[in-house]
Amino acid sequence: MPKTTKGHLQTLDGVQLAYTRTIGQTPGIVFLGGFRSDMTGIKAQALEKFCLENNKSFVRFDYRGHGTSTGSFEESTISTWTMDTLSVIDSLTEGPQILVGSSMGGWIMVLAALARKSLISALVGIAPAPDFTKRLLENELNKEQLADLRQTGRAHIYSPYSEEPYLFTKLLIEDGQRNLVLGGTINLQCPVRLIHGLRDGSVPWKTSLKLAEALDASDVELTLMKHGDHRLSDPDSIEKLIQTVRDLS
Repeated sequence: MPKTTKGHLQTLDGVQLAYTRTIGQTPGIVFLGGFRSDMTGIKAQALEKFCLENNKSFVRFDYRGHGTSTGSFEESTISTWTMDTLSVIDSLTEGPQILVGSSMGGWIMVLAALARKSLISALVGIAPAPDFTKRLLENELNKEQLADLRQTGRAHIYSPYSEEPYLFTKLLIEDGQRNLVLGGTINLQCPVRLIHGLRDGSVPWKTSLKLAEALDASDVELTLMKHGDHRLSDPDSIEKLIQTVRDLS
């Protein structure tokens, strides 16, 4: 039976990243959560259970400013969360890895894979949200929110997934512009699997189609879940996720 440990990984800038690690066979699996989510969600725990039952290495963790990790959420960006991911890959994994990215984690998995091509054996995107800051700026922020962003560097957007509105900063959006991936070809050759719900009210399913088209890899598959929402945490979606990871590993 694989051994699971919990701890905190200190980054070069002193942030403590909370993680849970299972040591088993490779390819290992690293779960990348979404914006304002943490490593205790249904998808992360379902993957951990699969890895424990199948002697697979697995890591789930909280980005800085998320969950039980330290660091300021307001001062964090796509770049810093990508650096957190690279720190986890470099320090807590051995051998080839499958990156599983949910929502914003689907953007970060692409950036991390580009930075560590030789270590990544496959990507699995769950309602991936690459370039979501660009969509916010161009299509979703209203005039009042845009004014807040200009004047205070902060804007709040209500979400069906939280009682409190989500905070978006000018720093996050400007950094997001420097990390866009859908404007050209994404030079990755590993197998990629994308799962998206047709009832996703947060990230349009066509975002996954755009990602599939941008990828240079030839082995890319997109699965649309007819009744799936953005979270894709229902039993059918979890079963699809597990089977997808099983097939890749």
